[in-house]
Amino acid sequence: MSPTLRKSLIIAVIVIAAVVAIGWYLLQPNTARYGDEELTGTDPLIAEIQEETIPSIGIMDPVGWDEGASPTPAEGLNVSRFAEGLTHPRSMLVLDNGDVLVAETNRQPGPPASFTDRVAGWLMGRAGAGVPSPDRIVLLRDTDNDGSADSQSVLLDGLKSPFGMAVRDGRLIVANTDAVLSFPFTPGDTTIARGQEWQLMALPGGGNHWARNLLLSPDGERLYVTVGSASNIGENGMAAEQGRAAIYEYDFTTQTSRQFASGMRNPMGLAFNPDSGELWTTVNERDMLGPDVPPDYLTNVPIGAQYGWPWIYWRFNYDERVETAIPQYLQEYTRWPEYALGAHVAPLGLVFANDGALGQPFISGAFVARHGSWNRSPPAGYDVVFVPFDDRGNPQDVPPVPVLTGFLGDDLETTHGRPTWLAWDNAGGLLVSDDTGGIIWRVTGTPAAAPAAASQEPADN
Repeated sequence: MSPTLRKSLIIAVIVIAAVVAIGWYLLQPNTARYGDEELTGTDPLIAEIQEETIPSIGIMDPVGWDEGASPTPAEGLNVSRFAEGLTHPRSMLVLDNGDVLVAETNRQPGPPASFTDRVAGWLMGRAGAGVPSPDRIVLLRDTDNDGSADSQSVLLDGLKSPFGMAVRDGRLIVANTDAVLSFPFTPGDTTIARGQEWQLMALPGGGNHWARNLLLSPDGERLYVTVGSASNIGENGMAAEQGRAAIYEYDFTTQTSRQFASGMRNPMGLAFNPDSGELWTTVNERDMLGPDVPPDYLTNVPIGAQYGWPWIYWRFNYDERVETAIPQYLQEYTRWPEYALGAHVAPLGLVFANDGALGQPFISGAFVARHGSWNRSPPAGYDVVFVPFDDRGNPQDVPPVPVLTGFLGDDLETTHGRPTWLAWDNAGGLLVSDDTGGIIWRVTGTPAAAPAAASQEPADN
């Protein structure tokens, strides 16, 4: 080997090593300075930003659950396996007959739109979220009512990243990533034949946030559908965000839809507050502003609500990275979210307390599945929490109460699973889907006693 060639090879090795070292350094997450005490509640700290050039890495290694192992329930609660052996189970729907429908689903394959998308996709794969989408709905049945499903079968397949589900007037409504479809279905059916479905709504499909949740109004006359953004902050242009980062309302009588609320980067959980009748949602906020900024949130969604994405977060804070000009007067109409759930915790599933089914202190409030961070050190989320509400139906300004923990390993570098979705079964158990663990957990407690009935006997004088 000539001296010139040897010198060139040495220089090349040094350059490659330097590039790898710089890349490794840039991918390391900044260390968070705050926790749930500061970053949750109705008046959270909005910390100073630590802007990142590319997404930082805070990925946990998915190691799964040992035989007989389980998450840790709060004192007074119990947890068991309702079903296992599932492939990336995400959303759930409990039917009137007790059957549980589970969407086994994931994003569709496709090229990333940007470098940050490519990095994020690689990180999701490392976290156990990169499995091909099964594109099906599985039916779980507990035939002997022992709190464990003893029957598991495919109800409907050949879908396209299905997520939200609802049953109405002899039809199963399913939200694919790009459309809301309606299939003939009666609770008790074990299969659904293709060919008799129709489309209720076309949706913008795919993107960074591909899952489309849906929820019927209490009277069954309207359907609410979530559509997350295609990107982090509109970095691919706002034309790519047309019709996204919003919640839609579909009217069954007129067969028309309208945008109900907007400015939410990725709205996911949907539930009606039983005390106020309001629609509420969980929202995944933006990335790459540092480990403490901004908090994800739980909020009510009145018609016309605007939460500012991508230009504004938490009403008064402008994201200077957004290149598209902010619409006139947007800041005046941007709302302050009702409750902060912590930074980068990725809140997904949402249900309100079920008449005290789990007992004290879970009487009035909302349960939220915090799926867990992928870009924060130390990691945050990876649990199910309870947000206490006051007697007026509003969140209290206190940290969330842990309900189910232990998904994150003690070493803070591994995960056994990731809590994803929540649903009440007909016996008062709280079902928790665990997408990377492939398990549906069932949480039970001692139901709160009903208020004593007033005596009908005359009082002694």
